[in-house]
Amino acid sequence: MEKTMQLFHIKSVAMKKIIFGIILILNSICIGKTQDLTASNSHTVIDGIYTKSERQPLLNEPYLNERDVLWEKRIWRELDLREKMNHHFSYQKEPLALILLNHAKSGSLTVYSNIDDAFTTALSVSELNCMTTKYDTVIVYDPDNYSENVVVVKEEFNPQHVIRYRIKEVWYFDSKLSRMNVRILGIAPIVARFDDNGKYIGETPLFWVFYPKAREILTGYQVFNAQNEAAKMNWDDIFQIRYFSSYIVKENNVHDRRIKDYKVGVDVLYEAEAIQTSMFNYEQDIWEK
Repeated sequence: MEKTMQLFHIKSVAMKKIIFGIILILNSICIGKTQDLTASNSHTVIDGIYTKSERQPLLNEPYLNERDVLWEKRIWRELDLREKMNHHFSYQKEPLALILLNHAKSGSLTVYSNIDDAFTTALSVSELNCMTTKYDTVIVYDPDNYSENVVVVKEEFNPQHVIRYRIKEVWYFDSKLSRMNVRILGIAPIVARFDDNGKYIGETPLFWVFYPKAREILTGYQVFNAQNEAAKMNWDDIFQIRYFSSYIVKENNVHDRRIKDYKVGVDVLYEAEAIQTSMFNYEQDIWEK
């Protein structure tokens, strides 16, 4: 009887090993098929009805000679993300500020300090990390040993804190083409600032980007077009065709003042409109003369 029990035990252990081996083989086959299916799906399935081109070519601006510039004026303007026409700047899938920041951290784009808007002080990757990453401590209660532990929390840059964009540009009259034109020099995302209690304390430019050097990067990112998704536009297109709403906050002047430094209330908007009108009238006056 004892020998019979031992023989039965040996057969039972052997059977369990065989079953376990079969299960392992079946699992490996299923995993392999799943990986093959995932790989094949990644090549055959597209989220759409046709294959979209990944990148549009960059259209270079025509060469500009100094002697062809009959007149020029530097203008600073701001576009508010709360305006309906500027909602595409708040596109959560690929926000413009996050695109610029990620390329700056990777070293493919140089950004400049907000101490001035003349692109004089380039920011290093470590400086960017200090500016856009915050560390805080929170107390976490441990129910197992009834103790409180201090945990360090890392807070990454939140693109939703960008409330406006400041644009530095040059308007000029090209005598060769006989037309008024504009070229953007720089872009700065303006972020809201909060104290440790979450109270709003002001706003400041995060950094400045020299726009001509960033155009090649901006052509690689599509912008959401609410009117027609088949009409593809990238971020460079948005700025080149000026598909945004903005208002003037400063013109180049001897005192280097912004409009709000010498106007208050609704007069700030009137002054901005007067500056825009004076540039328009200059072009018209040239033709009248």
